[in-house]
Amino acid sequence: MILAWRHLPRTLHQKISSPRTPKTCLFPNLGTFWRSVTKLDLHTKPRMPPCDFMPERYQSLPYKRVLEIHEQHLSPVLTAYFPKPLLLHQGHMQWLFDYEGNRYLDFFSGIVTVSVGHCHPKVNAVAQKQLGRLWHVSAFFFHPASYEYAEKLSSLLPEPLKVIFLVNSGSEANDLAMLMARAHSKNADIISFRGAYHGCSPYTIGLSNVGAFKMILPSGMSCQSTMCPDVFRGPWGGSHCRDSPVQTIRKCSCAPGCCQAKDQYIEQFKDTLNTSVAKSIAGFFAEPIQGVNGFVQYPQGFLKEAFELVRERGGVCVVDEVQTGFGRLGSHFWGFQTHGVLPDIVTMAKGIGNGFPMAAVVTTPEIAKSLAKSVLQFSTFGGNPMACAIGKAVLEVIKEENLQENSQEVGTYMLLKFAKLRDEFEIIGDVRGKGLMMGVEMVKDKMSRQPLPREEINQIHEDCRHMGLIIGRGGIFSQTFRIAPPMCISKAEVDFAVEVFRSAVIRHMERQAK
Repeated sequence: MILAWRHLPRTLHQKISSPRTPKTCLFPNLGTFWRSVTKLDLHTKPRMPPCDFMPERYQSLPYKRVLEIHEQHLSPVLTAYFPKPLLLHQGHMQWLFDYEGNRYLDFFSGIVTVSVGHCHPKVNAVAQKQLGRLWHVSAFFFHPASYEYAEKLSSLLPEPLKVIFLVNSGSEANDLAMLMARAHSKNADIISFRGAYHGCSPYTIGLSNVGAFKMILPSGMSCQSTMCPDVFRGPWGGSHCRDSPVQTIRKCSCAPGCCQAKDQYIEQFKDTLNTSVAKSIAGFFAEPIQGVNGFVQYPQGFLKEAFELVRERGGVCVVDEVQTGFGRLGSHFWGFQTHGVLPDIVTMAKGIGNGFPMAAVVTTPEIAKSLAKSVLQFSTFGGNPMACAIGKAVLEVIKEENLQENSQEVGTYMLLKFAKLRDEFEIIGDVRGKGLMMGVEMVKDKMSRQPLPREEINQIHEDCRHMGLIIGRGGIFSQTFRIAPPMCISKAEVDFAVEVFRSAVIRHMERQAK
């Protein structure tokens, strides 16, 4: 953390530069305010890169009162990270500021949601302009923002994926995709991977195969799970399986272009088709890289074969791009393109609006007509003027600032840097991912691959936070750190993140040794 504004004179004013220019200290004569301040005294804290943005002074509710209101009036479901939850006050690009003025490097993007940067100047300006023009009219009336956005989004998708349904969240998008699959196929059964997360609505909770999201009461009917082809934690995996600069530590004897692990997982998928669903099915849902399960990657070629098997059963293939889409994976704009497949339905959310509530389902004219014959689909807020104006600005920023290319270059750099940490430390079992979507799986030891206990993961997570780095968590046992920064980050910021993470692991190992 860095104290960004605490004790600064009120006369100092904010200066905003282009988000893609080098970051320099706004007040060079105030070096003490930009030095790292540590609550940990085992080692010197890594120096945080400078930032050219000065947040406003926090003037809202006291922290204690926030905790009281949360306990008395908000959901009792425990979701906050850290024993002392972060109370964040302001954001700028890849930076977040808490109520005390501490600065953090955001390497989780609000659960892989902030795509082009917090409060990006261009997106902010477009939002403010639209805010003064028109907020809402509902789908009963036309407004130009939705048509401008639909034209721009459709141009980024291959034929025949050209019909767009605008909604408000990933759960709503996947809910609608389930309805489409059943309306078009006239079948009920839908398959998804174990470890998948596709939402927590009464419908999509059936597709989400993570224990914490399952209910005792019946929900999500006619949904079946199949084995996740996880080449690190699963029964099969080797050293050439993944579409990633970093492979697993597991060895194999596969020849180039031939993956025995993929073949074994396909046999498991066939077993699900032969034993757990009807002869004709509605569809199959897959994330290009699993999100909540810890950014798990499948063997190359798996989805292509699985899609063929699904279509033989009359089902449609749905790709959930809620976390992977919009250039985050670097090499391609959409995650499904990295697998060489063409889905029948694509769902998207999160990065689509850079944090503004927005989502979409894109499908073929044929499937869209099947839905229209079956039900009057309607969303009050879907495609509202604000969302569409912001969504269009996000697409423009991704192109203008070459953020997909940045994801590829900086993401590869980040993966290779963290891979060196995996080679250095026995408790880092796996580093995986593509572009700016990386999982770091923590284990007791590399031989057993047993997850590092949650309390030990918590300590490492907390140490990263105290040193000014925000990262996420994932995996069935919460054993994987999820790292997915805004796509505007630089290599210098990656270097800082690597230093912080390495320092946190060393501190953990020293505690364990004592």
